[in-house]
Amino acid sequence: MDSADLQKLAKRTRSKREAGVALVFTTLLLGVFLFVPLTPVRPIAPAPVVVTASSTPNAFATISVDAQAAIVYDLATGETLYAKNANAQLPLASLTKLLTVYVALSVLSPETPITVSAQAVHTDSPRAFNVGQTFALADIARLTLTASLNDGASAIAEATAERQNLSQNAMLASAATGLGLSQTYAVNGSGLDVSTAVSGGYGSARDLARLAGALAAKAPAIAVATTESSAHAVSAGGTSFTVKNTDPMVATIPGLLLSKTGFTDLAGGNLAIVFDAGINHPVAVVVLGSSRNARFTDSNALISASLAHFAGVASL
Repeated sequence: MDSADLQKLAKRTRSKREAGVALVFTTLLLGVFLFVPLTPVRPIAPAPVVVTASSTPNAFATISVDAQAAIVYDLATGETLYAKNANAQLPLASLTKLLTVYVALSVLSPETPITVSAQAVHTDSPRAFNVGQTFALADIARLTLTASLNDGASAIAEATAERQNLSQNAMLASAATGLGLSQTYAVNGSGLDVSTAVSGGYGSARDLARLAGALAAKAPAIAVATTESSAHAVSAGGTSFTVKNTDPMVATIPGLLLSKTGFTDLAGGNLAIVFDAGINHPVAVVVLGSSRNARFTDSNALISASLAHFAGVASL
């Protein structure tokens, strides 16, 4: 063989040797997998779920109210703390005035002059004004809400509807829609019964809680007048007016931000309260369809339970 053939032979020999070594290694590796048992993989058990029973007592557990509907609504969190038929649509009576004042302040400035018309002074009592007397909107609103004046509410509704070029019920319906009050509508600004079968305004306890909270936030200087035993204002002509609050409980409610009463034959006794359960923590209490006197005892019980709830106790 020449040198070239010897080189080829050597190369083939090396290739066979390398192939043989590779075969032996592969065989040994396969043997390991076939004969050495694999350690089974144990599944990881899920972590146990710990369920802790709440130790906070239910302050509303024993509450019973005479009202057809009631709610305690946390305005700061949107949480319903207590509810009884809270979505039922019922006659509002003078709680309708909350909507009237709210829409007026959304359209007119607090300084807008409101003149009392002949039609307004001929509404049913309670009344306080004479034809032609003029007040700044903020002043007549304070008197109207505190003493639940029907002539004042009518004058405010007339002026606001005229500014918007709408009927009063269309104006009030627009305001309710804007606030998302799906159960609320009114045909007049005072809430007076239209007939023995038709109320001047309808709504749910839930809607009224949100409305009362919205008004207290929008016009705190007006709402605060409803927390005093009386309200005072002077007309543009210099006549001084002092009216008494229709809610006798205002001096007893801590942190009171707004109070509004309502009563008609169709509605029975209604009451809307907004109070501060803590620093900047408003809570609304609304009762609808109670009696003239029980609306106050109903609300008192719900306010006491609310304060106990935030104190973390069953009762105070």
